[in-house]
Amino acid sequence: MEHGELLEDELAELDLVDLEPDEPAPHTGQVAPSRGPSGARPAARRSSQREPAVDRGRPARRAPGGRDREGGRAEEDDDAGADDGARPPRKRRPRPDDGGARLPATQIDAAALDRDARRVVARLHAHGYEAYFVGGCVRDLLIGRRPKDFDVATDATPQEIKRLFRNGRIIGRRFRLVHVYYGDHVIETSTFRAAPRPGDEDDDLLIVEDNEYGTAKEDAQRRDFTVNALFFDPSAHEIVDHVAGLADIERRVLRTIGEPLVRFAEDPVRILRAIKFATRLDFEIDDATWDAMCELSPQLERSAPPRVLEEILRLLRSGNALGAVQLMRDCGALEVLLPQLDDYLGGYEDDPDRAEPFWNLLAALDGHVQRARSEPSTAFLLAALFAHPFEARLGDPAQLEDPLREPQRAAWDILEPVAERARLARRDLNGARRILTALPRFTHPPERFSPILFARSEEFPDALDLFALLAQARGVGRDLVEAWRDRQSRALDAPADELESERRRTRSRRRRKRRRRH
Repeated sequence: MEHGELLEDELAELDLVDLEPDEPAPHTGQVAPSRGPSGARPAARRSSQREPAVDRGRPARRAPGGRDREGGRAEEDDDAGADDGARPPRKRRPRPDDGGARLPATQIDAAALDRDARRVVARLHAHGYEAYFVGGCVRDLLIGRRPKDFDVATDATPQEIKRLFRNGRIIGRRFRLVHVYYGDHVIETSTFRAAPRPGDEDDDLLIVEDNEYGTAKEDAQRRDFTVNALFFDPSAHEIVDHVAGLADIERRVLRTIGEPLVRFAEDPVRILRAIKFATRLDFEIDDATWDAMCELSPQLERSAPPRVLEEILRLLRSGNALGAVQLMRDCGALEVLLPQLDDYLGGYEDDPDRAEPFWNLLAALDGHVQRARSEPSTAFLLAALFAHPFEARLGDPAQLEDPLREPQRAAWDILEPVAERARLARRDLNGARRILTALPRFTHPPERFSPILFARSEEFPDALDLFALLAQARGVGRDLVEAWRDRQSRALDAPADELESERRRTRSRRRRKRRRRH
């Protein structure tokens, strides 16, 4: 039986017989692995473990491959709970003739498709709307990766979608879309959008409004990269390609849709997204796209700081931070966004040994992220990113006149410009500052110091993890890391009377110190 026939039978059984609009479907959470374009999972084009790079001339435009989503405050529609009575006739609209190439999706296994996303598309089709899987899920299915999310795009408006799905909620302010809930599982369902109309005032291409409904073709052409603009029709098991994205996926090339200089001028954050996809998917960046990234990287200063920070954190959490930060430096984005870090690394003509410990730390961070059961916090990632500049600013911990206050001042001097520039939350700034301040205590504890209380402090777990990554990057100090892990275990089991004794001891030392000053 053909894919399309099988899927139509399944969807008829799943969704079109007697399922009420507000009835949630059971979600197993199981998604079968899919096959790559050749019918088998593609082999990596190169190892994901990359040795620290030595800067030589113009850098490569690729990095080794290894996680994207806009949120919004839920906002109920005025008629969100309304029941529009009897269902409209189940008459499918004619397939639009919009010039998109329709190709059999032989690379995609029907078993890899999310059941709830198919239900959403099936109901929209049954009520006469055009609807597809869209974006990253289609790309990942085609290259043999398991999609993190399945998104749906349709020509139905948010209000029309909401009327069909009583288990849906309209969210967003700038551009409204619908989250359709099946238990804890969410299918993000958006209306086709068109490129914003050009302004009449000047030649500035920066997009500040992006709130125009459009057709499927317009929606595909307004996206950033060809590999992210493919649609998949699960009822026909076909790929709909308006931008020649399927050919780029087969060549594993990342290319903008349209003129690269225009697309990056419209939204400079696309530079960081290009780096994310190149490193995560092991794609090569197209020459014209790379040249435009280098030319327009200074425009990143014009982008919203919170959005830029979020993209940088995604790069650090991806498990491919080494390749991502190297590409940021190579195209000039690091100098624009994190000038303190770029200054520390020095220019390409400087001694490469200066930057090597930093690249080693990022490689260790990638391994830590890939092994961890949960994502590292923002505070931890910032502390890891600036650990070497902090140590350079602090100097030899053994020579500090005030081992308590000097690390605090050094951490503040490093992090405060970053926090001000990126509008960093005070909670994350203070967390990163505490982690950095704790690092010298592992090797040179101050006079008024209790190892037991330190090991029970809030910042200790992250500080010890970062100290372990630094030891791994340097190749020395692992025995000290293990000793501190043993101390942590004993401290967590320490009885209350021992903890109280430690607190009294440290307090009495502080009082004696104050008396000497007076």
